[in-house]
Amino acid sequence: MQGIKRKVIYVSLYEAIAIVAASAGFSLLSGADVSHAGPLAVICSVVAVAWNLAFNGLFEAWEARQPTRGRSIGRRIAHAIGFEGGLAAILVPVIAWWLDVSLWQALVMDFGLMLFFLVYTFCFNWAFDRIFGLPASAAGGAAATA
Repeated sequence: MQGIKRKVIYVSLYEAIAIVAASAGFSLLSGADVSHAGPLAVICSVVAVAWNLAFNGLFEAWEARQPTRGRSIGRRIAHAIGFEGGLAAILVPVIAWWLDVSLWQALVMDFGLMLFFLVYTFCFNWAFDRIFGLPASAAGGAAATA
């Protein structure tokens, strides 16, 4: 499976599983019912997708103006910190308000989300590629089966 169909299925599955997991996590960490934590997980998902599009657009515009081409470790670290830092700046106040917890508690919850998503993204991508095959950009010979 390739192209836009692959991307739509990828994002839909990724976010659906993420919303279920984040709902359970918010509920566990805050003591709120899943019926209250679930909508927060949906909000976080929508914000994360929108922030991803906006941040990557801004980052790539900045990157295009740089005299040095390529993506060094330093540039990748800057990208990761910028993305996660910006997302936290948006989500921490939302989490605190929605769950009626302190900003510190919301920051701890957001940090837990970041750790979860680090592992989840790795595992999801591996499983997705095993089930649906590699995208054309990564496929080649025997590697096409993941």
